[in-house]
Amino acid sequence: MYKRILVATDGSKLSQNAVNHALSLADLTGAEVVALKVVPRYPQTYFEGGVTLAVTEVARIEKQWQAEAMEVVNAVKAAGQLKEVKVKAVTAKSDLISEAIISTAKKQKCDLIVMASHGRKGIKRLLLGSETQQVLTHSHTPVLVLR
Repeated sequence: MYKRILVATDGSKLSQNAVNHALSLADLTGAEVVALKVVPRYPQTYFEGGVTLAVTEVARIEKQWQAEAMEVVNAVKAAGQLKEVKVKAVTAKSDLISEAIISTAKKQKCDLIVMASHGRKGIKRLLLGSETQQVLTHSHTPVLVLR
Protein backbone atom coordinates (compact mmCIF):
# COMPACT_ATOMS: atom_id res chain seq x y z
CA MET A 1 0.00 0.00 0.00
CA TYR A 2 2.64 2.56 1.06
CA LYS A 3 6.08 2.67 -0.52
CA ARG A 4 7.61 5.66 1.24
CA ILE A 5 6.43 7.18 4.53
CA LEU A 6 7.66 10.55 5.78
CA VAL A 7 7.70 10.89 9.56
CA ALA A 8 8.17 14.41 10.89
CA THR A 9 9.85 14.49 14.27
CA ASP A 10 11.21 17.07 16.65
CA GLY A 11 12.67 14.50 19.03
CA SER A 12 9.97 15.04 21.65
CA LYS A 13 8.17 12.25 23.50
CA LEU A 14 5.00 13.05 21.55
CA SER A 15 6.72 12.83 18.18
CA GLN A 16 8.33 9.55 19.27
CA ASN A 17 4.82 8.10 19.19
CA ALA A 18 4.56 9.15 15.53
CA VAL A 19 7.98 7.62 14.82
CA ASN A 20 6.94 4.31 16.41
CA HIS A 21 3.72 4.21 14.39
CA ALA A 22 5.51 5.10 11.15
CA LEU A 23 8.11 2.36 11.69
CA SER A 24 5.43 -0.22 12.54
CA LEU A 25 3.38 0.75 9.50
CA ALA A 26 6.47 0.58 7.30
CA ASP A 27 7.30 -2.84 8.73
CA LEU A 28 3.78 -4.09 7.91
CA THR A 29 3.70 -2.67 4.40
CA GLY A 30 7.35 -3.06 3.40
CA ALA A 31 7.68 0.71 2.98
CA GLU A 32 10.76 2.86 3.39
CA VAL A 33 10.69 5.67 5.98
CA VAL A 34 12.01 9.18 5.50
CA ALA A 35 12.70 10.70 8.94
CA LEU A 36 12.57 14.51 8.82
CA LYS A 37 13.59 17.14 11.35
CA VAL A 38 13.11 20.75 10.32
CA VAL A 39 15.83 23.11 11.54
CA PRO A 40 14.91 26.79 11.88
CA ARG A 41 17.12 29.59 10.71
CA TYR A 42 18.61 31.72 13.47
CA PRO A 43 16.25 34.67 14.01
CA GLN A 44 17.66 38.02 13.06
CA THR A 45 16.35 40.95 15.06
CA TYR A 46 15.10 43.99 13.21
CA PHE A 47 13.96 45.97 16.22
CA GLU A 48 15.82 49.03 17.38
CA GLY A 49 17.96 48.18 20.34
CA GLY A 50 17.87 44.45 19.55
CA VAL A 51 21.09 42.55 20.00
CA THR A 52 22.54 41.10 16.83
CA LEU A 53 25.12 38.37 16.87
CA ALA A 54 28.21 38.19 14.74
CA VAL A 55 27.87 36.18 11.54
CA THR A 56 30.32 33.59 12.89
CA GLU A 57 28.25 33.13 16.05
CA VAL A 58 25.04 32.70 14.03
CA ALA A 59 26.83 30.13 11.85
CA ARG A 60 28.03 28.27 14.96
CA ILE A 61 24.51 28.15 16.42
CA GLU A 62 22.97 26.98 13.14
CA LYS A 63 25.66 24.29 12.83
CA GLN A 64 24.85 23.13 16.38
CA TRP A 65 21.11 23.00 15.58
CA GLN A 66 21.89 20.99 12.44
CA ALA A 67 24.01 18.51 14.42
CA GLU A 68 21.23 18.10 17.00
CA ALA A 69 18.70 17.55 14.20
CA MET A 70 20.92 14.85 12.68
CA GLU A 71 21.04 13.12 16.07
CA VAL A 72 17.22 13.05 16.13
CA VAL A 73 16.80 11.59 12.62
CA ASN A 74 19.72 9.19 13.07
CA ALA A 75 17.96 7.85 16.20
CA VAL A 76 14.95 7.09 13.98
CA LYS A 77 17.28 5.37 11.54
CA ALA A 78 18.73 3.23 14.35
CA ALA A 79 15.23 2.31 15.55
CA GLY A 80 14.36 1.34 11.98
CA GLN A 81 17.37 -0.95 11.77
CA LEU A 82 16.10 -2.85 14.81
CA LYS A 83 12.84 -3.51 12.92
CA GLU A 84 14.68 -4.09 9.63
CA VAL A 85 12.98 -1.03 8.13
CA LYS A 86 14.99 1.13 5.73
CA VAL A 87 15.12 4.72 7.03
CA LYS A 88 16.52 7.73 5.23
CA ALA A 89 17.58 10.48 7.67
CA VAL A 90 16.83 13.98 6.34
CA THR A 91 16.89 17.50 7.71
CA ALA A 92 15.48 20.65 6.15
CA LYS A 93 16.37 24.23 7.01
CA SER A 94 13.30 26.44 7.09
CA ASP A 95 11.37 28.86 9.28
CA LEU A 96 8.12 27.44 7.90
CA ILE A 97 7.92 23.93 9.32
CA SER A 98 4.71 22.89 7.58
CA GLU A 99 6.00 24.01 4.18
CA ALA A 100 9.26 22.13 4.73
CA ILE A 101 7.34 18.95 5.63
CA ILE A 102 5.11 19.20 2.55
CA SER A 103 8.03 20.07 0.28
CA THR A 104 10.17 17.21 1.57
CA ALA A 105 7.32 14.73 1.19
CA LYS A 106 6.93 15.81 -2.43
CA LYS A 107 10.69 15.84 -3.14
CA GLN A 108 11.17 12.39 -1.55
CA LYS A 109 8.07 11.01 -3.36
CA CYS A 110 6.38 10.00 -0.11
CA ASP A 111 2.84 8.66 -0.23
CA LEU A 112 2.07 9.23 3.46
CA ILE A 113 3.06 11.81 6.07
CA VAL A 114 2.99 10.73 9.73
CA MET A 115 3.21 13.36 12.43
CA ALA A 116 2.08 14.14 15.95
CA SER A 117 -0.26 16.86 17.10
CA HIS A 118 0.26 18.66 20.38
CA GLY A 119 -3.50 19.15 20.63
CA ARG A 120 -3.23 22.80 21.66
CA LYS A 121 -6.48 24.66 22.12
CA GLY A 122 -7.60 28.21 22.64
CA ILE A 123 -5.05 30.97 23.06
CA LYS A 124 -2.05 28.61 22.90
CA ARG A 125 -3.14 27.41 19.46
CA LEU A 126 -3.74 30.96 18.34
CA LEU A 127 -0.34 32.14 19.56
CA LEU A 128 1.74 29.08 18.69
CA GLY A 129 -0.19 28.00 15.61
CA SER A 130 -0.60 24.48 14.43
CA GLU A 131 1.96 23.06 12.05
CA THR A 132 -0.11 19.89 11.87
CA GLN A 133 -3.19 21.84 10.81
CA GLN A 134 -1.17 23.61 8.12
CA VAL A 135 0.11 20.29 6.76
CA LEU A 136 -3.40 18.82 6.81
CA THR A 137 -4.78 21.86 4.99
CA HIS A 138 -2.12 22.25 2.30
CA SER A 139 -0.67 18.81 1.64
CA HIS A 140 -1.73 16.73 -1.34
CA THR A 141 -0.12 13.74 0.37
CA PRO A 142 -2.31 11.83 2.87
CA VAL A 143 -1.49 12.68 6.50
CA LEU A 144 -1.76 10.43 9.55
CA VAL A 145 -1.93 12.49 12.76
CA LEU A 146 -1.24 10.93 16.15
CA ARG A 147 -1.81 12.27 19.64
